[in-house]
Amino acid sequence: MSRWAHPLQLGERRFLHPGPLRWLRAIGWALALIFLVALTALTTGEALGKALPQSSGAAQLAANIVAVLIGLGVYALAVRLAEGRWPSEIAWRPALPQVGAGLLIGMAMFAAVMAIMAVFGLYDIRSLGAAPAWVSIGKAVQSGVIEELMIRAILLRLTWRAFGPWAAFAISAALFGFGHLPNPNATVFAAVAIALEAGIMLGAFYALTGRIWMSIGVHAAWNFTQGYLFGAAVSGGDFGPAIASSTARAGFPEWLTGGAFGPEASLPALVVCTAVGLGVTWMAWRAGQFAKPAAV
Repeated sequence: MSRWAHPLQLGERRFLHPGPLRWLRAIGWALALIFLVALTALTTGEALGKALPQSSGAAQLAANIVAVLIGLGVYALAVRLAEGRWPSEIAWRPALPQVGAGLLIGMAMFAAVMAIMAVFGLYDIRSLGAAPAWVSIGKAVQSGVIEELMIRAILLRLTWRAFGPWAAFAISAALFGFGHLPNPNATVFAAVAIALEAGIMLGAFYALTGRIWMSIGVHAAWNFTQGYLFGAAVSGGDFGPAIASSTARAGFPEWLTGGAFGPEASLPALVVCTAVGLGVTWMAWRAGQFAKPAAV
């Protein structure tokens, strides 16, 4: 995977030019950029979702795709104007192979988690038969792209610009994990688990490739596999129609199964994803992605 390593662009010009208080400018720009992407993409997606037929899964998927394209476009334009560059982190040419690889990795990781659950009798998994996938695909696409855009391309990159890579990993992972606390059935353990397993792992794929595409693929595939293929709760919520139903067996502690929040808050998920995250972080370090310190 190191052959896909691309030098990270943290931002060097215009608003992020070297000089006094560069760290503060980077943090201020991160907050403004997250607000801008969320305001344009998420509100547009929500408005379209309400305007289009609720019964049409294809229409809802179209709303999700429009929201994603708006988010990417707004991000690219804002970075071009404020940082004086076209953002290589969302360059289109490597998108297809890197998203594809991420999809395979994300599906494989979640399947491994559920295999562990099944072997140790922690979950009941039963087939439900055919079900429309439109809703799950739309949710997976929107959450994968918009969350990776905000957390990795903006928050991780610009806190890296401000404080260096290790502080950036800690800050972005913690905010990503504890940002799930308002979700239904969330616990502190669930937030910590997501911070460690997903915050580090998804950041590591960004650090390795210099792009957000593989992180998007992993994120989207994890959610889709969890919600549609296995029919488990996704971050405490219902992901829509599914071809299976997976529920934690009674009598086991929530930290072991994830409980009502879903398998991502379980010990098996924590072990699998953290192991992958540490491995990919090591690959990024070996590829020299951490070699250039952030100038302040």
